[in-house]
Amino acid sequence: MPRAKLGLIRASIHSRAALAGHPLHPVMIHFPVAALMALVASDLGYLYSGDPFWARASLWLAGVGAFGGWVASLAGIIDLVTVKQIRRLITAWSHAIVAVAMLSLASLNWLWRFLDQALLPWGLTLSVATAALIALAGWLGGQLVYEHAVGVDLDD
Repeated sequence: MPRAKLGLIRASIHSRAALAGHPLHPVMIHFPVAALMALVASDLGYLYSGDPFWARASLWLAGVGAFGGWVASLAGIIDLVTVKQIRRLITAWSHAIVAVAMLSLASLNWLWRFLDQALLPWGLTLSVATAALIALAGWLGGQLVYEHAVGVDLDD
């Protein structure tokens, strides 16, 4: 059903952190999210096999996920603080708070592994908690896109 018939006509909220009109934050988050979700699988691989390969893979996945997530968050922060329409959305602040908590856990997870602490149970626990927060942040991010038209060009 067209948006006009649903009474949902509203203006697009354009991103300031964009390249050729394409918002950077949604482009940049996919690789860190994939790394942090694969981290859970890698940890489970270590749990079930005991093979140190999985522990090394987990260290790299945790580092790539945390570092990449912080880099991607810069574009999100730029939009949050410079675009008034985004700044006014409770969903945007909720997404940002959950993302910071998630990235803090991901960074702690990497540091835990880098300092060669026991992967089980705390490394796996941090990985699963991070994955749960990724799911929540992704759901909130989806609301920003699909319900509030953040970074979506609705102008015809």
